[in-house]
Amino acid sequence: MMRWYSRRFSRTVCLWLAFISVTLHLLLVALSPFVYQSSCKPPTSRQTHPYTLRALAYTNDTSTGSDSHASHANQAKMPPDARKVDPSKMDTTRHHKITKMDATKMSTEIGNGPSSPVNMGDRIGRSGSMGSGLSKLDALFSHPLYDVPTLPIPEEDWLMRIKPKVTSGRSTQMWVSDPEIDYDPAHWNSTSDSQPPWLRFHLGISRRQLYPHRDPNMPSLIQQLSKHRIVSAVQKSGGTQLKLVMSFPNYGQAMLKPMKQERDEESNFNLYYFSDFERHNAEIAAFHLDRVLGYRRIPPAVGRLVDVVKEIKDITTDHRLAKTFFTSPVGNVCFYGQCSYYCSTEHAVCGRPHELEASLAVMLPDPSLAKRHSWRSPWRRSYSRSKVAAWETDSQYCDTVKKTAPYDKGTRLVDLIDLTILDFLMGNMDRHHYETFEKFGNNTFLLHLDNGRAFGRHSKDEPSILAPLEQCCRIRRSTLSRLRLLSLPQYRLSDVMRESLSHDPLFSVAPLLSEPHLLALDRRLNVVLQTVRDCQRRQRSRRGEGSDVIYDDINDYKKSVTPVTPAG
Repeated sequence: MMRWYSRRFSRTVCLWLAFISVTLHLLLVALSPFVYQSSCKPPTSRQTHPYTLRALAYTNDTSTGSDSHASHANQAKMPPDARKVDPSKMDTTRHHKITKMDATKMSTEIGNGPSSPVNMGDRIGRSGSMGSGLSKLDALFSHPLYDVPTLPIPEEDWLMRIKPKVTSGRSTQMWVSDPEIDYDPAHWNSTSDSQPPWLRFHLGISRRQLYPHRDPNMPSLIQQLSKHRIVSAVQKSGGTQLKLVMSFPNYGQAMLKPMKQERDEESNFNLYYFSDFERHNAEIAAFHLDRVLGYRRIPPAVGRLVDVVKEIKDITTDHRLAKTFFTSPVGNVCFYGQCSYYCSTEHAVCGRPHELEASLAVMLPDPSLAKRHSWRSPWRRSYSRSKVAAWETDSQYCDTVKKTAPYDKGTRLVDLIDLTILDFLMGNMDRHHYETFEKFGNNTFLLHLDNGRAFGRHSKDEPSILAPLEQCCRIRRSTLSRLRLLSLPQYRLSDVMRESLSHDPLFSVAPLLSEPHLLALDRRLNVVLQTVRDCQRRQRSRRGEGSDVIYDDINDYKKSVTPVTPAG
């Protein structure tokens, strides 16, 4: 009897528990739509890996990049945590506050990187760095190798300064201009706000560069070149091909080179380098490449659509130029001027029907105010169809150059090699002279002028342009560091050049450089880096180390930077 009651009681308890469970379950189901559900989105904030920059900067400059033993040795020297970092995944968005020593280490020890950065093309876009809010160009210019803090420039290192007030018989500082030319009144003083962009550019030229890295005057200068009204157009004397000097109402001047060749058209392989066309887009692209390399030695050049009638023919006072205008059989307005090459009706410059593409480069200060010295390049070509230059047959030619002034001391030799690298990347064989400002003597930068014959061929590289680097085996550490940086996927040279050129006004008409030319830049950059590695390998085989290849300009860098207190 007791067993029967116990079994019945247990059955009752189980039924009640089942009922309660079902009731609670139904209650939860009924209330679930009203319960707030939090988002499961992952956090959006990201942090830069603490060893990102360390991994980027840890490779020894003397490594060849192809020597597996050296590569393993360098890998062994790296801290384990730095070895884990994939350099292709680095975050370039973070603004790095660095001390003088940190910046110096980064510029001296930036790694070789992969010899061919194009393998990452599918993972990193052309215009932006991987996982970055910055474009590749902005990330590059924010890198410590470019965005270097500097000390104030000494007074003697400025090319030009405004003189203090000088007594004058006139009560105003207005310039007197030709009444037939519509110039603006010029009320200028020592304040930069009162000065036109071209004058601020002239006053910003220093011993080391034409303009600073972060130049607040650049946008207004570009605007002047591309948009301001043109009040005068005359042919520039000298030179072998047609060039015009254009004047603006604020007394600024620019050198115009007209379009003579389509962007996709390569130079004729049967033409000698001294018979090639000068291209307007080459002048523009050279300015951008010079800036991307961190040189800042080419005057700013901008593309512009010029009205051949209103902005040249109707306003020119040059009678030699005026009499060369004519209308083509299809109604285009053409002219050809007077010069040594290609100034004839067969090679006339024509509008479409009156709009003409051209490059406008800001003029440097007049030689009467800032004299320039012209130097014959030691690696000048023969400019002959039958003769060759001495450097083309003498493998020891550089030994002679290094004993000759001004290449026997100072930085002149590595300055020239900087120019050589620029010319090789552009495919420019027409570098017979270069110029410097006389005021600074031999201790100054080289002006990288007259680049119209660059970017003529993308399908063929010209290794002879690199003869100074190959024969002398000498390169600035800062230059080499930036070249290696530009070989990395997140700063790829072709990508930053494509982006930089997209800001030019003529980009709305067509890209300034075709894709084959942009890809040729990456290919040629690898050739330059391989040439440096070959130099280091040769020197190690002779002397046991390859450090003599690198000219250490970091000591000068240390003297020029202001220490910055690290964040945190």
